[in-house]
Amino acid sequence: MSNGYSSDKSFRHLISCFRTRLKMYIQVEPVLDYLTFLPADTKEKIERQVHTAGNMQAVDMLLSTLERETWPPGWTREFVEALRLSGSQLAARYVNPDLTDLPSPKSETTHDECLQLLTLLQPTLVVRLLVRDVLDECVARDLLTIEDRNRISAAENLGNESGVRELLKRIVQKDNWFSTFLMVLNQTGNGNLAQELTGTTWSENNAESENLSQNDDAEPKEPLISATNQSCSEKESWDIETNSSESSFADSLIVSESDTSLAEGSVSCLDESLGHNSNMGSDSDTMGSDSADEDEMRRASPEPELRLRSYQLEVAAPALEGKNIIICLPTGSGKTRVAVYIAKDHLDKKKKASVPGKVIVLVNKVPLVEQLFRKEFEPFLKKWYRVMGLSGDTQLKISFPNVVKTHDVIISTAQILENSLLNSENGEDVGVKLSDFSLIIIDECHHTNKEAVYNNVMRRYLKQKLKNNIRKKENKPLFPLPQILGLTASPGVGGAKKQAKAEEHILKICANLDAFTIKTVKENIGELRSQIKDPCKKFVIADVTREDPFKENLLKIMTKIQTFCQMIPASDFGTQPYEQWAIQMERKAAREGNRKDRVCAEHLRKYNEALQINDTIRMIDAYKHLEMFYNDEKQKKFAVLEDDNDGMGDDDGSKDEEDEKKPLKLDETDRFLINLFFANKKQLKSMAQNPDHENEKLMKLRNTIMEQYTRTEGTARGIIFTKTRQSAFALSQWITENEKFSEVGVKAHHLIGAGHSSEFKPMTQNEQKEVISKFRTGKINLLIATTVAEEGLDIKECNIVIRYGLVTNEIAMVQARGRARADESTYILFAPSGSGVIEREIVNDFREEMMYKAIDRVQNMKLEEYNHKILELQMQSIMEKKMKIKRMSAKHYRDNPSLITFLCKNCGVLACSGDHIHVIEKMHHVNMTQEFRKLYIVRENKTLQKKYTSDFPINGEIICKCGQAWGTMMVHKGLDLPCLKIKNFVVLFKNNSSKKQFQKWVELPITFPDLAYSEYFFDSDED
Repeated sequence: MSNGYSSDKSFRHLISCFRTRLKMYIQVEPVLDYLTFLPADTKEKIERQVHTAGNMQAVDMLLSTLERETWPPGWTREFVEALRLSGSQLAARYVNPDLTDLPSPKSETTHDECLQLLTLLQPTLVVRLLVRDVLDECVARDLLTIEDRNRISAAENLGNESGVRELLKRIVQKDNWFSTFLMVLNQTGNGNLAQELTGTTWSENNAESENLSQNDDAEPKEPLISATNQSCSEKESWDIETNSSESSFADSLIVSESDTSLAEGSVSCLDESLGHNSNMGSDSDTMGSDSADEDEMRRASPEPELRLRSYQLEVAAPALEGKNIIICLPTGSGKTRVAVYIAKDHLDKKKKASVPGKVIVLVNKVPLVEQLFRKEFEPFLKKWYRVMGLSGDTQLKISFPNVVKTHDVIISTAQILENSLLNSENGEDVGVKLSDFSLIIIDECHHTNKEAVYNNVMRRYLKQKLKNNIRKKENKPLFPLPQILGLTASPGVGGAKKQAKAEEHILKICANLDAFTIKTVKENIGELRSQIKDPCKKFVIADVTREDPFKENLLKIMTKIQTFCQMIPASDFGTQPYEQWAIQMERKAAREGNRKDRVCAEHLRKYNEALQINDTIRMIDAYKHLEMFYNDEKQKKFAVLEDDNDGMGDDDGSKDEEDEKKPLKLDETDRFLINLFFANKKQLKSMAQNPDHENEKLMKLRNTIMEQYTRTEGTARGIIFTKTRQSAFALSQWITENEKFSEVGVKAHHLIGAGHSSEFKPMTQNEQKEVISKFRTGKINLLIATTVAEEGLDIKECNIVIRYGLVTNEIAMVQARGRARADESTYILFAPSGSGVIEREIVNDFREEMMYKAIDRVQNMKLEEYNHKILELQMQSIMEKKMKIKRMSAKHYRDNPSLITFLCKNCGVLACSGDHIHVIEKMHHVNMTQEFRKLYIVRENKTLQKKYTSDFPINGEIICKCGQAWGTMMVHKGLDLPCLKIKNFVVLFKNNSSKKQFQKWVELPITFPDLAYSEYFFDSDED
């Protein structure tokens, strides 16, 4: 191929020749992510076109833009690569400038016939295919991307039919889609649909598909031709102009009258214009991998048989009689399967009695919604009942009351139900009532206590129950109440030190769930023990004897800071009490307006965190923690300096040169602290990189991992539980970078939470699912996780579980230990001597024993005594909540936010009055006044922009003129809104001149009004 055909002109000619096919084969939104040469405003226009006119029109706009404008060198290759990376490989073959992989005319003909055939049979597929049956397999065979899967799942929330249409719309854009889709159908138990598509059996069709894939010149097989030999009316349907909204599958497949025909947009068309023969490219791509590690993920049957073991039936018995119970079974023993069985039995009985039945399954973590839906409830119940999974992460926001009306089983986060119940009570929305359900299943029900969302839901139940008791005495009709089923592996003892308190805790959980009893296995304990293997428990003591010059240097720096601000802590450096002391000093100094002490306390806290990191993981991780903090501090000061000097003089030098030349705008305290770090920076970095002083804990951890993975000969799976997200990430990095681990087959990855409470970037739900999926298939065999992996998540059984210096309570211990349920598994607690970690683990063992004794005592109570205690505790819970509401109401300055003012916690400048604060979505607090705009500057913060990927994008960080962060600049309905974080301010109460600091807005006893969007629209700086 000559260079002339690789030029921009030839590339644009390729676009014009294949425009029709490109419009069919490109999914435009993911492609835009990879086009770095395309301006942001152009991307926005194209994205708007997707939502207003549909994907095909948006692709047309993109292609027109590429043809019309002049772009930087290399843009053609970038566009082709963008198509490949975003899952539009078939489109990439058409526009590859090398013209080495063009589909042949024969393969185009086959593709078009398959497309027509699929369109004809679409109504059958929409009715008979369950999208969940094939979704995972399509992703595994690269027929769908992860983004495709998410969009299809979102569409499925509107019903299975919508999900199937979205699936079909997307698979036809992929290379070799027809043969791969047939394979998926047969592998997922949908062979009858595959046979309807081809008119052949699976074995015949498989052979034909391979022939088509391997031989471009092969004619399409007879069943395919006969299937597309339609009547005139059927052919005419292909010429009907489609609606641009893309509401149906046909929109993305059928070409409108205004387009050239498929034949005109074919390879033969290019052949004629370029003078080439028609056999320029081969079509011999393979049909997708069929690797063994995916086999175990396949569903053997779309309708598996629902059976319980004897021990499962034993604990389920009272619930099958309609009683409220708590089921306590160890991790891995099949609690959820018991719940599915009870739900089906419940709905079957309701149906037989011609009485409405509806089940809701409540979970406390978003990933559990899909897990329980996909793995448990939907496979076993889909044949008889409509099942739906719903969480706050659902991409298509649909009405919860409508979901409840149209489905028999709903798996939902508890907060969604709580919000809907509140809406119903407040008259804000239709909402739902507890009486809409006949069975409520609560997963991880030990969280039903205090102010947890489970308990808020159950308090409504208890109030209604107590009202029913009164109505019963008055011979009035009772309000219907659902049956309650709680599931837990360990209800815990609530921190009890004595047996009586442990029993009281168990009774409280039973009272909160209105349980008739708490069920554990007794008659079939032998069967349970054969199913659940207790791991071998070990303690690894890591004595610290190394020289640690890095730590010594940090201690010298901290001593200098303490001398400078004349603070004397009562705790040792590097401990949790020291961190608490630093936080208290920081808050006290902020309230008193003592900037010197506040800033010093903040910096001491960062050094203390570095000491803790150095003690747990690598010196270099501790160094990076400090370096990131001080670089951020320096950048804030430069941002303030640049704002002050805005418009003064020309910028000639590079940014680095400017950093050196411009003096920082610092007071005495800032100057001392920043200079102190940067004066020691080079020495600290050198020490941190010295391998002679490696952390002895890491050396022992390395030996432990190596021993376990060598002993199990490639079959090992393990989890290391650690305290913080940062330590999880750092340990994962350390293992990945160390070749010795890979030599024994260790493939590690971190698994951390999805919340935004930590400064460290969270994982998204999709990232979590991907990691767990790879762990299940063996592509990853060692997880380094925070407590997110302790309970609930469907993580494959492990040979080794290590708690790396992390001990919380007896519930977490039981949950973590329950992960080590493979044969001959090991549970290891890693701790330094004298840390108290091992002692706390021994206490947890004692509490676990107390818990089982307490459960046994509660189970053997006389029924009259048990009922009396339960009723007493229920009334106590309701009264405590009423008193708390009264106390909160008395504290609230509900009608007068102007009674408070906000001061910058760093410099004490007056930021704003409380009556300038408005609220968006009942959680984001913003100040839109012109006066406030003059007090802050906005700086770019890429870490924040990556961290917050919610419904409210972040455009930057807002900081005070002193350099103190105040919050973020978020985007809402096209407006930039300064969103304040209350922890960055001191709150002054005007009525008594008191000053307080709060970590969360909910702690502040003030109710702020909602933002009136129209009021501020004309105040915005935008045109």
